[in-house]
Amino acid sequence: MLVDSHCHLERLKLAEGDNLAAALERAKDRGIERFLCVCVTLEGFPTMMDAIRDFDEVAASCGVHPLDQKEAQDLDRLFELSLDPKVVAIGETGLDYFYAPETAELQKASFRHHIRVARQRGLPLIIHTRDAKEDTLNILREEKAEEVGGVLHCFTEDLDMAQQAIELGFYISISGIVTFRNAEALREVVKALPLERLLVETDSPYLAPVPHRGKSNEPQFVRDVAEFVAKLKGVSLDELSEATTANFQRCFPATQALFG
Repeated sequence: MLVDSHCHLERLKLAEGDNLAAALERAKDRGIERFLCVCVTLEGFPTMMDAIRDFDEVAASCGVHPLDQKEAQDLDRLFELSLDPKVVAIGETGLDYFYAPETAELQKASFRHHIRVARQRGLPLIIHTRDAKEDTLNILREEKAEEVGGVLHCFTEDLDMAQQAIELGFYISISGIVTFRNAEALREVVKALPLERLLVETDSPYLAPVPHRGKSNEPQFVRDVAEFVAKLKGVSLDELSEATTANFQRCFPATQALFG
C-alpha cells in the first residue's frame, strides 16, 4: 500500500464528466489507498472539507500557505477549524523567500503561530520551505516544534537542512520534482537520506512526475514517484511502499484512529 502524503484534492483539474471519486479509484487501482488533503487558506478550508468529507480514506490538514500571506490572516480561526475530526496536521505553513521575500515578516509571524497551535493541539506540522533555510530551522527550534514534529514537504533544499530537520523529529517528503531532468542535486539528497525518514507525495494537481509532465497531476501518480525513489534507494517498490506507509503513520499518528 502507498500513501499520497500531500495533495490538494479539491483543486484537481478533472475533465468534464470526471470527479474526485473516480480520481481516487484510479489511485486505488495503482495501490494508493490513503490520502492527506492539505489546506492552504483558512477561507478555503470549508470548501476543501466539503469536497473530501464523505471519503473515509482521506485525512485533512488546516493551515495557511506562506505564499498566501499578502496580508495578516485571522489566525485565531486556525485553532477552531483544526478541531474538525478529519484534521490530523497543522499546515501547510512555513517560509518561501524564493517567490515572496517581500512578505517575510508576515510569513514568519504566521509560521510561529502555526507551530504554537500545533503544540496546543498535539498535531504535527506540514512545512513548505524554499530559500529560507536558516529562518525555517531557527523558528522550528525557537518555537519547540520538535514537540510535535511533522514533515518538510515537496523537499528541494540541501542535505544539511534535511539532516537538521530529521534531528528535530521531522520527515522529508519527496514529490515528482525528483524525476525532473534538472533535479540531480535533489536525487543525490534522496540517496543519502535514511529510508525510515522518507515520505512520498504528489502535491497534486501540481508538479506531475515524469512520464506525466505537462498533465495535471493526480494522486495515482504517487506510484511513479515511489518507483523512482525506490530505484534511487536501491530497494524494491514493496519495501519503499511499506517503509513510507509506516513513516506516514508515525508522522501523523491521528490517522491510525481515523483510518482504522
